[in-house]
Amino acid sequence: MNPRRASMIVAGAALCVVLSFACTRARGGVFIADLRQQAYAARDVAGGKDVNLAFRDRYGWLTRHPVLSGGKGLDPATRTRVAAAVSDVPGIGGVSWAGESDAQASSAHCQDDVERILETRTIRFGEASTRLDPSSGRLLDEVARSLRPCVGSLIAVTGHTDAGGIPKVNVALSLARAEAVRSALVARGIPADGLRASGLGAAKPVEGLDPRDPANRRIEFSVIFSAPVKPTPIDTPGPQ
Repeated sequence: MNPRRASMIVAGAALCVVLSFACTRARGGVFIADLRQQAYAARDVAGGKDVNLAFRDRYGWLTRHPVLSGGKGLDPATRTRVAAAVSDVPGIGGVSWAGESDAQASSAHCQDDVERILETRTIRFGEASTRLDPSSGRLLDEVARSLRPCVGSLIAVTGHTDAGGIPKVNVALSLARAEAVRSALVARGIPADGLRASGLGAAKPVEGLDPRDPANRRIEFSVIFSAPVKPTPIDTPGPQ
């Protein structure tokens, strides 16, 4: 190939990359500006007018993962409600509170909220099956809403069985059910990279219950604080 022609092709390709990057930055700025406006409106409705939302990470990149700060005078329930309201805005990729202590407190509240939801109700499956019972859909909706403010923490989904049957089969069944719940939460907007599924079979029955009691067949959630992952720069949705 003619060297001059080759250099022109390379220069053209480089120009395309530069223009594409500039276009992405421009579109990203408009997208984030609109997202910010919706997020602040949701924050106000939830009662968090003193809460600030940062849509740039520490490197200065625009992000769909706003960091919440301020609102020190708000009670824990209001802070959780504000975080959930912002997280529910279409296009938001997850939220976190600035400062380790805030994130740890938020994780504790998520844990308490989920445990309260599951105190009197159970995520159900077909008998000896990993298929979620349709009646559990609304319950999983509630669990997902309670977990959204803790995006950025690790959420452990653990399956348990009673002591009936073959131990190895029970472990495999409990894991498969935990994976089914994990998938259901991902479908409800909880990021997959923060969810960990495991199955313990009948190894840890409910305290005070006979190991063979069917009530040991359950799914448990544990919210574990961890440092939030650095979001990707201008991670705006691509073409549909």
